[in-house]
Amino acid sequence: MLELQSTDTQLDAAVEALAGRTITVLTGAGVSTDSGIPDYRGAGAPRRNPMTIEQFLASPRARQRYWAGSHLGYPLFNSAQPNAGHRALAELEAHGNVAGVVTQNVDGLHVRAGSRHVVPLHGAMDRVVCLNCGQVFARPDIELRIDAANPWLAAPEAVVINPDGDAEVAEVDEFVVPECTVCGGPLKPDVVFFGEFVPVDRFAEAKALIAASDALLVAGSSLVVNTGIRLIEQARRRKLPIVVINRGETKADSRATVKIDGGASEYLTALADRLER
Repeated sequence: MLELQSTDTQLDAAVEALAGRTITVLTGAGVSTDSGIPDYRGAGAPRRNPMTIEQFLASPRARQRYWAGSHLGYPLFNSAQPNAGHRALAELEAHGNVAGVVTQNVDGLHVRAGSRHVVPLHGAMDRVVCLNCGQVFARPDIELRIDAANPWLAAPEAVVINPDGDAEVAEVDEFVVPECTVCGGPLKPDVVFFGEFVPVDRFAEAKALIAASDALLVAGSSLVVNTGIRLIEQARRRKLPIVVINRGETKADSRATVKIDGGASEYLTALADRLER
């Protein structure tokens, strides 16, 4: 990794590494913090134990707790708006610098910002899938059903959402969990829970993007999740320049050509300005 003395020097080095190349971008939760969606691991992130797929499948009460919290948190999560970092990546794609964005986020903000080639590694919160028959539902329809079945459930005055869009709920004993209207099976947001694997076809699409690119830009991810490291390794084996923008350490720092320790929005905007000249 380059030994850099200042953030301005880091930015210069990042521009030099990426200029004239086709870039794949890998993003994590740090890209969306400026949109009001918290990070699991960043500075100031709330301490919590997210729902695992094993808990969700094994316990009806766990499904009650998850769906009640998700229902309360979803309006705030869904109302989040793309920030300057999302818009900068969309602009870079429009100018031909970026081939596509591979994101670990489930908020859909890259698409709403205008990015056209987005690979949502961990899925999206705006879809719900039946775990028995595979029927897919639009999230707003499920929200209406939950409201009708649980008219007593009111959001507290100050809802604090978690990175995956749910909120903490104290009492769930009376909560009626939505079921599939086709087969009666359990429903789950179409996202990868902790303990699940990224779908094979989705990971293959991410790998294909990197294979067709000349550089990899990582923004807002500590790369703790193994899937991200596997993509980093693909780029490293091809000897591609790897630029990492993140507050604090990441698991890819030793493999990065350039590491910028800073906020994603600020430095993605600066990169876009310099690369589009």
